[in-house]
Amino acid sequence: MNLNSPDMTDTKPNATAATLTRRTFLAIGAGLLALAAGCAVGPDYKRPEVSVPAAYKEDPLWKLAAPGDDEPKGPWWESFGDPVLNGLEAQVEASNQSIRQALASYEQAVATLKADRTGFGPQVGVAGSVQRSKATAASSLGHSTPTNFYVAELQASWEPDIWGRLRLTVEADAAAAAASEADLANARLSMQAALAQNYIGLRASDEKIRLLEDAVAAYARTLKISQNKYSVGVAARSDVIVARTQLDSTRAQLIAAGVQRAQYEHAVAVLVGRAPAEFSIERTPAMGLTVPVVPPQLASRLLERRPDVAAAERLAMEANARIGVQTAAYFPALSLSGSGGYEGSPLSSLFTTPFRFWTLGAQASDALLDWGQRRDLVRSAKAAYEASAANYRETVLTALQQVEDNLAGLRILREEAEVQQAAVSEAAQAAQIALNEYNAGTADFTTVASAQVTELSNRETALAVLQSQLTSSVALIQALGGGWTAGGDKGR
Repeated sequence: MNLNSPDMTDTKPNATAATLTRRTFLAIGAGLLALAAGCAVGPDYKRPEVSVPAAYKEDPLWKLAAPGDDEPKGPWWESFGDPVLNGLEAQVEASNQSIRQALASYEQAVATLKADRTGFGPQVGVAGSVQRSKATAASSLGHSTPTNFYVAELQASWEPDIWGRLRLTVEADAAAAAASEADLANARLSMQAALAQNYIGLRASDEKIRLLEDAVAAYARTLKISQNKYSVGVAARSDVIVARTQLDSTRAQLIAAGVQRAQYEHAVAVLVGRAPAEFSIERTPAMGLTVPVVPPQLASRLLERRPDVAAAERLAMEANARIGVQTAAYFPALSLSGSGGYEGSPLSSLFTTPFRFWTLGAQASDALLDWGQRRDLVRSAKAAYEASAANYRETVLTALQQVEDNLAGLRILREEAEVQQAAVSEAAQAAQIALNEYNAGTADFTTVASAQVTELSNRETALAVLQSQLTSSVALIQALGGGWTAGGDKGR
């Protein structure tokens, strides 16, 4: 339909016709708008089904619960009781480059969503032109006066979303933006957990350095004892050699521990957005980290707070909407357009009724033969959805595995820590008894050296178990999608 009526005369019948035509056009537009609200094509979205147990195998008190990835997690790192860690975690949010990258991707997705939403409304523009022309008439002996022709026009167009293509595109964009937001939350959680893991490694290195420094001091004293006994002839020279070898070997371990600490410090620097050369962490007199206690009655509802699970589910939602977008291509596209303005000459009288014009039009188009392109695009969209659904199920199952792994790890490590502490106490007693007997001349130095090595080994093992408990706690928190404190409420 194309209606064009230049108003060259201002008669009442023409005005009435124009009014009726406009009303007809508006009625058609209103009808199309109502039709668009109820003719969306494509499948309705349902969350992909995945079989999950009613409780965790490693701790039956822990149950699964409804989604809550948008719930506040709170500063979970505070449960480790280290003020230095608390300060570093605050820097991650502001300075970590991986988080900034994820934030930029989220902002891009939101901008895309807003841009597509503008398609619901009409597009309005203005246009103007001027033409200068000259025509030679035969009667004027080849002479004529040039004339200027002016046009000032207001244009509008609108494509009613009859089959829901635009609505489904916006729905897909909204799901993509939500997935990007979840990716941002996942990046934030991952960087916070990585910082905690590396900081724990650094403090464990500090503790190992202290153990080795204490051992070096003890072995130096033992060497002095063996030298004194050798000088008075009550000990063999081999005792001195063994004592010196033990001391030098431990000094070498001390140097190696310093290298490992430096590497942890460099990793922390990068995580907080700093160059390693400009960053350092002072040693503390004690470990300063405690293994947090996770309350099962709270943690039972935290699994689906995982941002990666939320992101996978929203990507499936996006893929489902894309099926509808491709299905809508089977139906004809309709667009409405209109324009109005003034055209004529001269310029001084352009914006007057005799020079006014308007046009209204509608256009429908559809492909008669596309060689199966639309069918294949729909199949592609459906396959993409199936892939997204499978990815969602895999993400959920992986999340369950990670929770189970860390629950089992913490339970077993807790038992191991108790036994190992007993072993440390017994090894320390054995080393002291062996040294006393050596001083009394009732035991050889090999017994002393063996007892001292056993004590140091058990202390290092106890430290490794403690480090594993701390890192497993961080891994469990990450597997649950964050901590269990919100708004400072730690007991709820």
